[in-house]
Amino acid sequence: MPRALLLVLDSLGCGGAPDAADFGDAGADTLGHIAQACADGRGDRDGLRSGALRIPHLDALGLGLACERSTGALPPGFTRAVRRDAIYGCAIETALGKDTPSGHWEIAGAPFIGRLGLFPATTPCFPRELVEALVREARLPGVIGDKHAAGVAIVEELGEEHLRTGKPIVYTSADSVIQIAAHEDAFGLERLYETCRIARRIANRWNVGRVIARPFVGTGRADFRRTPRRKDFPIPPPPGNLLDRAAEAGRAVLSFGKIGDIFGHRATGEEVKGASNDALIDLVCARMPTLPDGGLAFANLVDLDTDFGHRRDVAGYAAGLEAFDRRTPEIEATLRDGDLLIVTADHGNDPTWRGTDHTRENVPIVGFVRGRRGGDVGRRASFADIGQTVARHLGLAAPAAGAACDFRD
Repeated sequence: MPRALLLVLDSLGCGGAPDAADFGDAGADTLGHIAQACADGRGDRDGLRSGALRIPHLDALGLGLACERSTGALPPGFTRAVRRDAIYGCAIETALGKDTPSGHWEIAGAPFIGRLGLFPATTPCFPRELVEALVREARLPGVIGDKHAAGVAIVEELGEEHLRTGKPIVYTSADSVIQIAAHEDAFGLERLYETCRIARRIANRWNVGRVIARPFVGTGRADFRRTPRRKDFPIPPPPGNLLDRAAEAGRAVLSFGKIGDIFGHRATGEEVKGASNDALIDLVCARMPTLPDGGLAFANLVDLDTDFGHRRDVAGYAAGLEAFDRRTPEIEATLRDGDLLIVTADHGNDPTWRGTDHTRENVPIVGFVRGRRGGDVGRRASFADIGQTVARHLGLAAPAAGAACDFRD
């Protein structure tokens, strides 16, 4: 019985979605703009990388053609020469968001219906009742922040005040999210998690998609750094997704990275954490050979988003892509005949775009079934087509939405 590896390169959008203008993102194109910046020399950084974007393994799987399906243009440095087994295309998000949970839920074949609550780009940004309830129920001396901000920047700005006052840093973004940053030692990691659990209960009144614990360490602005012990507290995912279907069938499931948090630890099987993309790839390569027949591995690689997209770091994002590309042969070597690999994304985060938020974009679909001929799957009407394709390959009941891709030349 075949297996499947569904791998999400967090934020690797491939061109503005049809409704991008509704989100203020008309013209955003994460992968296309990175490729263009590299071709123009704007992706160079001494000691890191230089020249055109070099991701030959992803190119051979049809990543350039996936971008062309989305935007009508082949990005600089890409070719139309693909492997015989390559599966390639792009997909449009139907859920009304551009965040990690809505993207992953739709990838898994169960789009979120409706709109999640957002907070205005004002200071303060949160309703007074929300903040007062959090301070009271979590027994806090108060909060600081209370605005839209990028995570690294606000820790640098307010981390020392947090250490002086004991007040956690509470902030948001263009996504439906409340983020709470606190020092692991001075505030306490478990206290931070409990504060976020309380915030999760309170946030339900405003239909907030996620509460995120953002622990950090350091003694001052110069050496503050976030740790890998981030924890997400999302609303429950929609029922009938790919993971639900695998659990119903009694299949083995490996969830790498943030997948467990994104799906509320429901039907996520064995959850495997790693401190970085490289560490997670090591774990994928170590664990895939042991995944039983019919098993599903679902991985999120978040570094492109958190380390480079939100920081608007073109050179770093390009180098991160190139680093992943160099390791794709190792991932491929763990797959057996008949196994399916799909590499995709959950939204965009164009590092050339204004602001520091995600961008509303289509996502690429590239991959292969080992030992079989591939083909062009075109421009898909929903991310949910990915989950349907994986379910069909594994012989699972169909997820709640989407249509499986046919692999044709």
